[in-house]
Amino acid sequence: MISNRGKTIPKSPIRKLIPYADEAKARGVHVYHLNIGQPDVKTPDLIFGPIRDFKQEVLKYGPSQGILMLRKAIANYLNEDYSLTIEPDDVFISTGGSEAVLFLMLATLNPGDEILVPEPFYANYNSIATIGDVNIVPITTSVEDGFHLPTRDKIESLITDKTKAILICTPNNPTGTVLTKNEKEMVVKIVEDNNLWLFSDEVYREFVFDGGQCSSFLEFHNARDRIVVADSISKRFSCCGARIGFIVTKNKELYETVLKFGMARLCPPTIEQYGATAGFEHRHEFLSDMIKEYEHRRNVVYEEIQKIDGVFTSKPEGAFYTVIKLPVEDSEEFVRWMLTDFEKDGKTTMLAPAAGFYKTPGKGKDEARIAYVLKEDDLRDAMNILKEGLHAFKSKN
Repeated sequence: MISNRGKTIPKSPIRKLIPYADEAKARGVHVYHLNIGQPDVKTPDLIFGPIRDFKQEVLKYGPSQGILMLRKAIANYLNEDYSLTIEPDDVFISTGGSEAVLFLMLATLNPGDEILVPEPFYANYNSIATIGDVNIVPITTSVEDGFHLPTRDKIESLITDKTKAILICTPNNPTGTVLTKNEKEMVVKIVEDNNLWLFSDEVYREFVFDGGQCSSFLEFHNARDRIVVADSISKRFSCCGARIGFIVTKNKELYETVLKFGMARLCPPTIEQYGATAGFEHRHEFLSDMIKEYEHRRNVVYEEIQKIDGVFTSKPEGAFYTVIKLPVEDSEEFVRWMLTDFEKDGKTTMLAPAAGFYKTPGKGKDEARIAYVLKEDDLRDAMNILKEGLHAFKSKN
């Protein structure tokens, strides 16, 4: 017998159409993967150095909260770059950012509790909430408004006696939206006045374009006992497979609770923590160039989208994603068709249908997420294929 949890956990909208991509590749078709946030930017070699030099004769269990060297490096990074006062004992190393979010939900929310999340949101939040038996209540945003937050009144109208937290991701996956200072101040005021937790997913913290200011919710010192950051090295250091994330909190009761969940899974990956430490210690040697490259790719994709009839998007302000509105009724049908029935010069393009990034039924059916994680020439070619594919799809219908 399969559990209700197992039956209801959703498939990833990013990955569930992969079998169609695999079949296309088996036919000899090259697939441009714009569906998944897997950068082609080279992982800095300085991160591999400590991994290559790992000399312990026995790869032992590490501390459940992560090795002290990495926790010190993260604290120093936050203090130096954001003028914070983080101690190593405020930092908990997780197995990726997703485990960080899972542990926060498990540590603070009971079964049936509610958490407010602006939609569209990172699709795995749905899966994590299902595992924790937690209900996501969506704060609906729209592409026409650049996916920025609605008014305080609209957000507070969603709060019930079951609401225990708000989860914010800025810069945002999947929309590329960066919350303004006023929006962040509004969110902090809401959690303070309604006695809620604020979980801040800051995986893309530095990925801010057009001269925008990088910031962290941890800078709101007055609310630091209820503000918790979930983060990861996956995108910042272009090493998604390392599975090193972290939680930062000044709330000692929460930290101790998270640590108990950490003990249950024993410890995060050991060797990769040495590479992550080098990444934080040498971040200034590569991070700014990485951000400039993604800003350039953003400009390329936004420019190419303007050439496609019937497609609309707001210009992403950060991260490396954009959600586009398509002139189709069902983006999943279109994405699947691009993999099964369309190619140009032996190539096709794969997007992520956006409905899976929403909680509200019916939302996002005519939208798709693009991850601009490929080099410029590949992005331009992929977007041209998308343009011609859309024309052919609409013509057949």
